[in-house]
Amino acid sequence: MNLLLDDINELVKRRIKADFNTDFRTAITFELLMQNPKYSIQAKTYQTLKLFYQHLEQITDLEEALNNIIWFYGCDNKNKTSQNNENRKEKQIYSYEFDNELIFSAFKNQYNIDLEEIEYLHWWKFKSMFNGLKSDNRIVEIMGYRAMDLSKIKDKEERKRYRKLQKLYALPDMRTQEQKESDFACAFL
Repeated sequence: MNLLLDDINELVKRRIKADFNTDFRTAITFELLMQNPKYSIQAKTYQTLKLFYQHLEQITDLEEALNNIIWFYGCDNKNKTSQNNENRKEKQIYSYEFDNELIFSAFKNQYNIDLEEIEYLHWWKFKSMFNGLKSDNRIVEIMGYRAMDLSKIKDKEERKRYRKLQKLYALPDMRTQEQKESDFACAFL
């Protein structure tokens, strides 16, 4: 997929032979749903299908429908699904729930797009613009603090300063107790 050359709506229609919701709000809602520990996997699956497929009766193959959602959510980026990345757990550096005001203001500031008032914005375009936010946006600065690997900072005072910033801007831990225990156990493997 190339945003400069491809008709992204046509790409989606070619792959997904059903009425499919491509708006950025749908993909954000999907991400928030997946992060919510209160819902069972069955509830998440059903709600996900309802989010993206406007007519559930058009789904003829459940596995294919779910694969299409993952493909779409991943912005048709084949490089993201490499074997190396699957085994490595990445640190979450933003949250559409907790950083919503910062993301909103960054889009307004940089692109003059009001994310509340815009009728429609394709998820792939939204993600491209989100990834392209300039460093002078507060959300990008905060994501930088969250992503920082403190072990690579040699100066003790500098490391202490960034540790404070990471603590200040830390996202809440939304994992269940069971997930926390599992992650703790996996750290020793």
